[in-house]
Amino acid sequence: MVMDPERAERRLAAIFAADVAGYSRLTHEDEAATLRTLAAHRAIMDALIGEYCGRIANTAGDSVLAEFGSAVDAVQCAVAIQERLREANRLMPEERRLQFRIGIHVGDAVLRGDDLLGDGVNLAARLQGIAEPGGICLSGLAHDYVRKVLPLTFTDLGPRQVKNIDEPVHAWAVSASRSGAEKPLPLPDRPSIAVLPFANLSRDQDQEYFADGVTGDIIGALSRLRWLFVIARNSTFAYKGKAVDVRQVSRDLGIRYVLEGSVRTAAGRIRIAGQLSDAETGTQIWAEKYDRDLQDIFAVQDEITEHVIAAIEPHLYAAEGFRAETKAPGSLDAWGLVVRAMSLINRVGRTQNEEAQALLREAIRLEPSYSRAHALLSWAVWWAALCYWWPDTEAGYAQAALHATDALRFDPNEPWARMTFGLCLSQGGHHDRALGELQTALKLNPSFALGHTALGWALLRSGRFDEAIDETGKALRMSPIDSFAGIYTTIHGLALLAARRFEEALPFLRSSVAAFVGYAGHYNTLISCCGHLGLMDEAQEFIALRNRVAPPIRLSVLRRNLGRFAHCEVFVDGLRKAGVPE
Repeated sequence: MVMDPERAERRLAAIFAADVAGYSRLTHEDEAATLRTLAAHRAIMDALIGEYCGRIANTAGDSVLAEFGSAVDAVQCAVAIQERLREANRLMPEERRLQFRIGIHVGDAVLRGDDLLGDGVNLAARLQGIAEPGGICLSGLAHDYVRKVLPLTFTDLGPRQVKNIDEPVHAWAVSASRSGAEKPLPLPDRPSIAVLPFANLSRDQDQEYFADGVTGDIIGALSRLRWLFVIARNSTFAYKGKAVDVRQVSRDLGIRYVLEGSVRTAAGRIRIAGQLSDAETGTQIWAEKYDRDLQDIFAVQDEITEHVIAAIEPHLYAAEGFRAETKAPGSLDAWGLVVRAMSLINRVGRTQNEEAQALLREAIRLEPSYSRAHALLSWAVWWAALCYWWPDTEAGYAQAALHATDALRFDPNEPWARMTFGLCLSQGGHHDRALGELQTALKLNPSFALGHTALGWALLRSGRFDEAIDETGKALRMSPIDSFAGIYTTIHGLALLAARRFEEALPFLRSSVAAFVGYAGHYNTLISCCGHLGLMDEAQEFIALRNRVAPPIRLSVLRRNLGRFAHCEVFVDGLRKAGVPE
């Protein structure tokens, strides 16, 4: 359907505005060379905007305007763009280098046709003007959304008066690494490891998914060991494609060991290299190369995992032993589809969710007994129902439960299926059965950050608020840099609110809307907390924002939806205090 060009749609978005510093001067000096460089830089920028789930709305000359459904995605994209453009500029003569300035704001935008308009767009453009060449500038609201989520350094630029905006704008500059003075995360009380994304050294860049799949499978195998603290996949994949110092990774993630590697495929063969380092000192502990037939990939992954375990804790390894308990798929094609789907599921957006479901259904068609494909499909469907992407949410939850049951029929030890089935039971108010399934998921994978959050949610709903706070805290520690961070912080903040620890809950709830600026549920919790704390102006501001992305909030609707859950009374009471109508 083509949108009527006269019809406008209003929505909340993370708005990204960029232009080239000194563009008029550069075109005057050498227009042809400047346009060639601009085309090359725009190719990099456009690709990255798409990779981070953004949509380019308006372009004119050197300027770019894009929208994102997530403030986290918008800022991560901006950082990646500036890093890639710095690399590209280093290869060019100094007089041909172009530097973009980027401004990001979270606010109201008006979509008319393909154009993005409105006050939020104007503010993002003004922030772009404040940014240094090669820099990024955020509004105060955008900064609030991402400051606890991303491993970046933020410099307070203070209130700025900008053209055509009545009130001063609070601006923040962004740089790509945390300050060295910031206290690193403490090491856990057991051996800890991060598996960084294995590099794809194949000539065919379409094989990128293959390297990601190897990485994900090794993380999954290590995560089954109860004595080993394993950082979640989503946090380690934040380093994908970047040159990293393992000592900085140790400080960012609070871990002792780092596993790195590379994958090369050619002519039916696969070469995998792995290297384990002590991340505190940067010392290499173990390294190995494997050159095998492509069909032996799963055996090679098990060998790498076994060597890592033996190097970290030889005594525990000897006592416990290691064996691959997860059933390897019979079809390499089905495995590849599941790997691609996994990367899409972790983007959490609607389009990516729908694409992931299509890939998983195709994997199941190729291999009907592939448990992991059924399990991830159950999660994707459950998430779609939670986000109201199903016309009938209850039917969506029922479908998710069926897919989880299929997965468990083929492999009872599938943690994603146990988790999703537990969430479906919790949604129906079957608290005891839900807790049993979710606890089983964590026995199967103790380092399952999303599983800890799911258990925390079920504990919260059954009235065990302190235990819920403990579980969601574990998730935040296991995956400090994560596309699901908005979920972790929301459930953690909600558990604190349910326990009437309102001041502790507030910063988590303020940052929880970062990943999902268009999801009403996160706003509801923040509004409730503001009501309890008497922050009426802030509550009214967020009520207005929330009502732009969903039907107007009503106490009667929320009371009906939450009536079977233990936190209903305190949740609704906060909304009532905030002025939400019955």
